[in-house]
Amino acid sequence: MWVIIRSLGYFVQFIEWMIFIRVIMSWIPTNRYSAFYNFVYNVTEPIMAPVRELTYRFLRTGPIDLSPIIALFLIRLLYRVVISILLRVGF
Repeated sequence: MWVIIRSLGYFVQFIEWMIFIRVIMSWIPTNRYSAFYNFVYNVTEPIMAPVRELTYRFLRTGPIDLSPIIALFLIRLLYRVVISILLRVGF
């Protein structure tokens, strides 16, 4: 069970780092056609797109994109819920 929990933790950290790198890449001029940019975009977009849609619909933040912060919060919250369920079930 601890292998699953640790692996899930590594996966969550990887996704969090990818979101952080995407934020940094949006601040600096980068080659949007590079393989690294495409990799980061393809990994994070399935998470960021629904969160961005919800933030624009309900928060109406204008040009400020809060979706990375909200996505990081939701990922961490989901991780804690899954871990608590796994520990209760005794998988």
